[in-house]
Amino acid sequence: MDVVLVGFGTVGQGVAESIYLKNNLFQEGFGDDLRVVAAFDSKTYVIDKKGLDPIDLVKAKTNKGVIGQRRKEDIKDMLPEIEYDVLVEMTPTNIVDARPGLDHFRAALSAGKDIVTSNKGPLALKFRELSRLAQKNRCMMRFEASVGGATPVINLASELLKCERISSIRGIMNGTCNFILSRMESEGLPWEPALREAQQMGFAETDPSYDIDGIDSACKVAILANAIMNKDVTVHDVERTGIRGINLDAVNLAAQEKKVVRLIGEITEKGVEVAPRLIPRGHPLSISGTLNTFHIQTDLAGEITVAGRGAGRYETASAVMSDLWALMRARKGSAHRH
Repeated sequence: MDVVLVGFGTVGQGVAESIYLKNNLFQEGFGDDLRVVAAFDSKTYVIDKKGLDPIDLVKAKTNKGVIGQRRKEDIKDMLPEIEYDVLVEMTPTNIVDARPGLDHFRAALSAGKDIVTSNKGPLALKFRELSRLAQKNRCMMRFEASVGGATPVINLASELLKCERISSIRGIMNGTCNFILSRMESEGLPWEPALREAQQMGFAETDPSYDIDGIDSACKVAILANAIMNKDVTVHDVERTGIRGINLDAVNLAAQEKKVVRLIGEITEKGVEVAPRLIPRGHPLSISGTLNTFHIQTDLAGEITVAGRGAGRYETASAVMSDLWALMRARKGSAHRH
């Protein structure tokens, strides 16, 4: 199965390394391997239809800061010239207009190519359009890595819980916010020092607004609402309150009631929302640290909770690899793909 890697930052490099490490599993399982036939970073590219060595790509990026020769055209215009099966799209999330990811999605799906992605932007803004385009061209779009990193929530709900009626999904969908709130609670740190600590440890960006204002969580809520609960929403439909207004008084007051404050993303039959909530200690959504957790309410199985790491080089790569496995299984298992 020939893949094109678009985006070669932390996640892209993790995926390249994982393809190198795990390729023998694909060969054993399907008698076929994953061949990287092209890779693009923000400025350069390399193409070889015989296959590229993923480790050489990572070494080039590490040592030279680029992976190949400078690009003169947009990636979307180069994709139709390449022979491949799956686009692995890992460019940074942009929630203003979803570009350049959205252009890459459209180019691949229009050509009947499958997509695996970690990029939230196109899915949080244009989910219905992209789903229809995939259906029309009989190709698949898989995006486990866009929501929970290593936490398998989309594939769990859409495959293993296929016969369930899911009435709600609630979750801690941003590890940075959870870390800040956990530190305020356990160490009595005011909000700003807790944020500075998160920045020093690399959990929060220099401009942390994407995390702490709930934008990241709102993107994930929109994707889950569309993919699992069949809603038709974008990130702009999600009611959103971040954690800037949370002070130590609120955290201490919650503690007196044996509760904790957590930023919770919610998809229910009433709507979609991200907001701080009071959670009883010991509840699955009261976990501390940088983990993500998802609490799914179903009719037959009852409550199901899944937790894991929501970000990171190999954690996100793990979700990409599971989607590549599913695509390979679909290709090998059926001449007619849905």
